[in-house]
Amino acid sequence: MITTVCNVHVTDNGIEAFRAASLANAEASRNEPGVTRFDLLQQVDDPTRFILYEEYVDEAATQAHKTTPHYLTWREAVAELMATPRVTYSFGDKL
Repeated sequence: MITTVCNVHVTDNGIEAFRAASLANAEASRNEPGVTRFDLLQQVDDPTRFILYEEYVDEAATQAHKTTPHYLTWREAVAELMATPRVTYSFGDKL
């Protein structure tokens, strides 16, 4: 299993557009065969900060996700909403 945590800081005026685009992407992503979880979280004390929490069955599923129409649409829709570049961390299940 691969877990990906993507930290996003959006502009003050981009909050609603980012939320809408990200919810649509999350919903579609949950239907992908290699996705076991895909959540959007918004920070309580700073609504410009979000986390995308994603779980995939393997690395191939993470790569397949990045080729889907809904991901490509999301990436384009949110590009100009970012206050800073997003930071993504991936974790495997081997310890």
